[in-house]
Amino acid sequence: MKKTVLCSALLAAFSFSSVALAAPAASTAAPAFTQEAEELARLPGGGWLTLDKHGLRLFNASGQEQDRIAVRAKQLDTRVAGGTLLAVFLEADTQRPLPVTVDVQAGKLLKLAPFPVPTFSVEASCLYRDAQQLDHLFLIGKDGQAEQWVMHGEQRQLVRKLALPPHAKHCRADDGARRLLVSESNMGVWAYDADAEGMGKREVVALRKPYGQLDGGAGALAVLPGGVAVLDGKAEKLHLYTHQGSQWTALPPQAVALNVRKGDSQLALDGNSLMLRGKSGWQTRPLKWHGKAETQPPVAIIAPQAQTAPMARQGDAADDPAIWLSGNPADARILGTNKKQGLLVYDLQGKQTQLLEVGRLNNVDVRQNIAFNGRKADLAVATQRDDNSMMLFTINADGVVAEAGRFPTGLKSIYGMCLYQPASGGVQAFINDKDGTFQQYSIGLEGNKFSATLLRSFKVASQPEGCVADDANGRLFLGEETRGVWTTSADAARPDALSMVLPVGQHLAADVEGMAIYRQPGAKANTGYLIVSSQGDSSYVVLDAQAPYKVRGRFKVGFNLAGGIDGTSETDGLDVTSANLGGAYAQGMLVIQDGYKRLPDGPQNFKYVAWSDVARALQLE
Repeated sequence: MKKTVLCSALLAAFSFSSVALAAPAASTAAPAFTQEAEELARLPGGGWLTLDKHGLRLFNASGQEQDRIAVRAKQLDTRVAGGTLLAVFLEADTQRPLPVTVDVQAGKLLKLAPFPVPTFSVEASCLYRDAQQLDHLFLIGKDGQAEQWVMHGEQRQLVRKLALPPHAKHCRADDGARRLLVSESNMGVWAYDADAEGMGKREVVALRKPYGQLDGGAGALAVLPGGVAVLDGKAEKLHLYTHQGSQWTALPPQAVALNVRKGDSQLALDGNSLMLRGKSGWQTRPLKWHGKAETQPPVAIIAPQAQTAPMARQGDAADDPAIWLSGNPADARILGTNKKQGLLVYDLQGKQTQLLEVGRLNNVDVRQNIAFNGRKADLAVATQRDDNSMMLFTINADGVVAEAGRFPTGLKSIYGMCLYQPASGGVQAFINDKDGTFQQYSIGLEGNKFSATLLRSFKVASQPEGCVADDANGRLFLGEETRGVWTTSADAARPDALSMVLPVGQHLAADVEGMAIYRQPGAKANTGYLIVSSQGDSSYVVLDAQAPYKVRGRFKVGFNLAGGIDGTSETDGLDVTSANLGGAYAQGMLVIQDGYKRLPDGPQNFKYVAWSDVARALQLE
């Protein structure tokens, strides 16, 4: 793991097991050459990066100036990787963010391509390095407008827009915890998810009196491993807060004497000392801090290859995909439901080829070469939430989808479904209701008219949705959203008791959503993998599709910046094929619904992932 500079300084000197604060110690003046600096950062090897009225200046450990960029600037933040350091600051006149690389060994500053000039007045900015080791920049306006950008070579791409507190003058990101900390000068400190995917959440860290301990609101921030240091609005007290689980705990504050105007305070970190900027310059205050840096469990991150055109409806619209294979692999189609409109069809480049406005469809599944009395057909079946019916669609040889019938189910709140193609022929559909009811239907064809015959019903204890049938082994896998994945017989004539495959817990975070089975062409029936959407942590679990259902690993879908594609989050449905679709999809394709479209913000869509990337990341056979 690369070391990261947080709060404009290195945290590597800390070791953490508990939290304690030393008795207040007398502050000492920082090196003389730093005293003119309005902001500064300690560098690997003992040097300094300062921002003052002369510009951005680089000093070595002996205090000798090595390089300078003449500019009026503010809002300095840094990240380090090896011997190179990334710094970003705002040009004061234009407020344009300017990135610079610092070659510590050579003592050189190198300007990089700037960010675009912001469309709002920026009051605070800070860097964030994500789990893919991509560098992001947060920009926060006085009125609460905010944006998150990501750097990719010379490109600067807008990830998303945010609404953050007004009057925010300081922000810092804790990379390990994936947390953005924002200081609202008139109120307090808030913590947000720094990762762009998902809806995110907000936590209160510290509030002004009488709601909390801060006198006059909040000032400058410095991230500590497992916590944060905050100056109050009057810059008269230093407050330390620890974070454990979901709880922020305040430690006894220390008095400081900075004598600065409200909002003008600054903090930085130098080894195991805090640096505070006051009227007479920078002072160093020893800090005894024993805690534990927060980190997220490691998980493989895979970049998508392509994405579909966005939904024509905003909000929670896209839900579940299904893959149809053509005689020409390049002509395969992806069917996707829009819960506010109908059924969409896409090609392998993600271009929409069809829209069937048939109402609020939820889940969809496809089976091909279905034998019906000497005839063969390709069918898609979906659940229709307007009238609680099961809808049938035919798919012709050109991949054109057409409505072929709908059948009432008698369910009160129809939800998920999946198809089963038994070895004996024909096709069957499993339909579920939010109350836990499952119905199994046999679909028939006489002449040109389809029929649906109820074979059996059973029930799980709580709300289900996703399911997949293992045709080769006659098994049904189904997801009970808050409990886990179950299996039972797919043969209505030979039912058996539900058996737990993977409970919600170590590998799986509720809600349990979409699932699909990957099995290589010609492989034995006792092989294959079950892929499950772990919606609660926006990850995907891969396990053996046969007992004892060994978990092979987890992965997430991250950015493909070269392709302008964001990752996935809060996934509902997914589907997979092992068919050779050519190019990146020679070993098959995984299609995943994305709950939040970023890079930039937009309506939901589906992402295409190469199975070879999944296999490589998880070391699958």
